[in-house]
Amino acid sequence: MAQQRRVQLSVQRPTSTVCVLGTELSLDVRGSAPKDAVAFHVQGTPGVKLYVVHDSQSIKLPSSVGRWPLGTHPEVLLAMDALSKDVGDEKVRISYYREAGGVPVGRAMLYLTCVEVSLDADTGRSGAVSRTLLDKATWTWGPDGHGAILLVNCDRDDPEAETPDNRDTAIRSYNDLKDMSQMVLRTRGPRTIFAGHRLLLHVDFSDSDKVGVFYGGNSVALEEYKHVLGGSKLSYTVKPSRHQEESVFYVEGLAFPDVSFSGLVAFHVTLLESPEKGLLETPIFTDTVVFRVAPWIMTPNTLAPLEVFVCSVDDNEDFVAAVRAVAEKAKCPLTVCPLPENRHDRWIQDEVEFGYVQAPHKTFPVVFDSPRDRGLKDFPVKSILGPDFGYVARQAPEGASSLDSFGNLEVSPPVTVQGKEYPLGRILIGSSFPRFGGRRMAKAVKDFLVAQKVQAPVELFSDWLLVGHVDEFLSFVPAPDRKGFRLLLASPSACYQLLKEKQEEGYGEAVMFQGLEKVPKPTINEILTNEGLRKFNCYVQSCISWNRDILKRMLGLAEPDIVDIPQLFRGDVASGAEAFFPDMVNMLVLGRHLGIPKPFGPVVGGQCCLEQRVRELLEPLGLTCTFIDDYFSYHVLSGEVHCGTNVRRKPFTFKWWHVVP
Repeated sequence: MAQQRRVQLSVQRPTSTVCVLGTELSLDVRGSAPKDAVAFHVQGTPGVKLYVVHDSQSIKLPSSVGRWPLGTHPEVLLAMDALSKDVGDEKVRISYYREAGGVPVGRAMLYLTCVEVSLDADTGRSGAVSRTLLDKATWTWGPDGHGAILLVNCDRDDPEAETPDNRDTAIRSYNDLKDMSQMVLRTRGPRTIFAGHRLLLHVDFSDSDKVGVFYGGNSVALEEYKHVLGGSKLSYTVKPSRHQEESVFYVEGLAFPDVSFSGLVAFHVTLLESPEKGLLETPIFTDTVVFRVAPWIMTPNTLAPLEVFVCSVDDNEDFVAAVRAVAEKAKCPLTVCPLPENRHDRWIQDEVEFGYVQAPHKTFPVVFDSPRDRGLKDFPVKSILGPDFGYVARQAPEGASSLDSFGNLEVSPPVTVQGKEYPLGRILIGSSFPRFGGRRMAKAVKDFLVAQKVQAPVELFSDWLLVGHVDEFLSFVPAPDRKGFRLLLASPSACYQLLKEKQEEGYGEAVMFQGLEKVPKPTINEILTNEGLRKFNCYVQSCISWNRDILKRMLGLAEPDIVDIPQLFRGDVASGAEAFFPDMVNMLVLGRHLGIPKPFGPVVGGQCCLEQRVRELLEPLGLTCTFIDDYFSYHVLSGEVHCGTNVRRKPFTFKWWHVVP
């Protein structure tokens, strides 16, 4: 339905007004009628389309009816579909008559100027701004959806700047402009008409701290771009150029969707009519365009690796070399964070999570900085934030726990659950559920993840672990069949079954941890007869089985989608569980190349029986298993290969705006 405006008329003097292309004017024919008038006649020049709404019927003029009775509350509507060449070049005349009178008792004249005022953005999501018949004031999801998209301008295009670009009000480079979405104000019609009217670009107060708008006028010089909207600036008067019909604004997002921000932002342009001196301007037309701020998106193990990260500390030279070898096999570059930058903090998986943001015109990676803030706390800003590499963080005012580290943050590959598609997967976080009390992920972090909408989080039970991270009992690897992946779960049951097999084959005296100095070396027989260890692992298995059921239900998995990786744990219920030998599901996944913690299991027939079993499980999927010795450099410190590495991956080819949340 076209935007409509009521226009008052007068029989004492002519009235002049603007008709904006695509809108309707409703003429107040009763309000201007002389006292004794009972009917009227209306006619207009060729550029005006006139309709009389009478008895709920819209009748296009001219019609067979010459005069219309005023007593039936008729409504006169007009529209124009061609721009005026001059001010007031079209007109409408309304003649009023007494009952059975042949001579008008009064006439009202309306002079019209048709102009175009349109605020446009890339609502069709093509990567370019164009005029559209789509409803610009709404935003819809799905492959047939529409609505413009903003990126949070959270990278740092100027290397000399200290903060991300969304924390300043300056344009520092043309690359900065490329991160922003264009918003185009089109004004066409006689230019002199805008001398008596004002164009106001404005944003709602509730949205003003979420966006920034820059405008360079008719110039392309960088220094001419000024911050005109956002923060304390709620409106900006636009002065249309005499020589250009389009004014191009550049819009940046300042904040990601969160618990108090849906991600939707509306911009408006209002045409104000200037009345007589001393009176306030009156709005006669408003156009609105709505943007959605793009969410931060995580990338699962099944996406191709682009860059591997590892920290170099005093005692992990061999570990770094082993990670480098796996990265070379995967043809993936390795970035080593040196000791001065990591400050003896080797747990790079816990500090950051790599994801990305995407709009039709631009995609770039964004690192999410966890609230743990240990030795690596400055690394994301100092070494990762840069041109086309963004940064976002959330703090834990209540104090960070181990569950706020990002080893406790994973994402599944794409899944379908009871007919509902999750084409970007589902985020997995660990919690104390189903326990009361215990550790939980910080509310600010969890709220942020939920608010992104496109990877609906699933809460798992991880507080039974000493460290408490989901990556201690699960991982995902690519697969050529079924859903395109397998879920790997640590399994004490599978481990006891394997050890029992080897005992029955006559290898009961084979020892664990062969080749490791000053490490106790229990035999298979000793492990199998250790009732305390067995009872504790029964408890661990029940915790993992609880999560197995949740994962099957929430990810739509069946048993053939799950691979049980032999693993034992030690500890007690009060303090939590940790891996008895290096935790093999805590692996580095680089395409088909896996960097797996070396378990130092019993050697049977010349090879580690744990390694052999894992190869038997994973190599038929086309995966290559490389076992990395992390025993003294990571395992004894309650972490493994995945904890000590991180991976930036390719974005999904699927566009997030095609999701139906």
